Amino acid sequence: MNARTNAQPPATTPREVDLPVDVEYLTSTLMELLRIPSPSGRTDAVMQVVGTHVDALGLSFDLTRRGILRATLPGATDAVKRAVVVHADTIGLMVKQVKDSGRLEVVPVGSHSARFAEGAHVTVFTDDFDRVYTGTVLPLKSSGHTFGDEIDTQGVGWDQVEVRIDEPVESARDVAALGVEVGDFVALDAAPQLTRGGYVKSRHLDDKAGLAACLAALKALHDADVPLAVTAQFLVTIGEEVGFGATHGLAPDVAELVAVDNAVVAAGQNSREELVSIGMLDMTGPFDYHLSRRLHSLARAHGIPAVRDVYRHYRSDAAPALEAGIEARHALLGFGLDSSHGHERAHVDGLVALARLLVVYLQSGLTFDDWDQAEAGPLADFPSTSVQPAEPEPVDRTVLPD
Repeated sequence: MNARTNAQPPATTPREVDLPVDVEYLTSTLMELLRIPSPSGRTDAVMQVVGTHVDALGLSFDLTRRGILRATLPGATDAVKRAVVVHADTIGLMVKQVKDSGRLEVVPVGSHSARFAEGAHVTVFTDDFDRVYTGTVLPLKSSGHTFGDEIDTQGVGWDQVEVRIDEPVESARDVAALGVEVGDFVALDAAPQLTRGGYVKSRHLDDKAGLAACLAALKALHDADVPLAVTAQFLVTIGEEVGFGATHGLAPDVAELVAVDNAVVAAGQNSREELVSIGMLDMTGPFDYHLSRRLHSLARAHGIPAVRDVYRHYRSDAAPALEAGIEARHALLGFGLDSSHGHERAHVDGLVALARLLVVYLQSGLTFDDWDQAEAGPLADFPSTSVQPAEPEPVDRTVLPD
């Protein structure tokens, strides 16, 4: 069998080191990111902060025209061969209409339910940067003293809620005088909390917790100054919540792409808040067979608490990258997240496990060190039968009666 079919890295490849993760840096960075509003379409402010962190780690980076951040982690390869992709944008709202009552009709930015927006404190951004307002998302019938049991029977949906601005307004004209217009962004305030037990409660942990874990992993590699077998790209996208995160910005020679996002914790799911999860399939289909299992084997080899899971109503930055035409293996790593796109909660242990797995992965070689260097090759070299055998079904010898 050709050497290119060997699934293990060559004997000369140094063993990956499970480096310590700076938990204080991880949590403080997470809290900083959570407090910066960044709904999809209004992400410039948070990218300035992300860029400051990346610059402090000594990495060269640039931003695309639309604002995706691309950093390079130098390795032994001449060209970038792998990418870790995470997103900084979040779900949010936009003003659909100003009502005669002075309340705001809103529509969602990204996919989320009005059920979890009810009661949320919000920030309303106008085109005048000095005119920013606070408010609250309320059901249309929010006073039990007025509506009685009707507050329990009204429907759930974006046509059933409105934003009350914390200003003395009683008409659409009053709101217009504030400078609020149709198309203005309304950010759901994160209100982050870190509990004594290590839980993080906040809106927008998806995916700022993943971003903080990525930065903590890069810091661990930077502080230890360990060599990387493969040059890697760190990509921070800004449109994942609306479906076009990693559509551009990836280096042309990327052979492996690992998306970092939330791992859904709910009934019927294998993911847990204190673990890192390896996604095996989502609504777009299976992730790469070999890369996903390699990530799981790295976790086992280094004692990193990990679990595999399958997600139904879910997609990540990996999907738009493949849809845009990238020829790369793709995988998903996630931190356990309860009540995703709702009243979210994660655990520091799960974020640390995610960072640790990223650290050892970024030190490792490619899944197939020889084959994956090129975009294509001959069938004789394709590493299939040695690592993914499939015996033919037996010939059916059933004899049918005359």
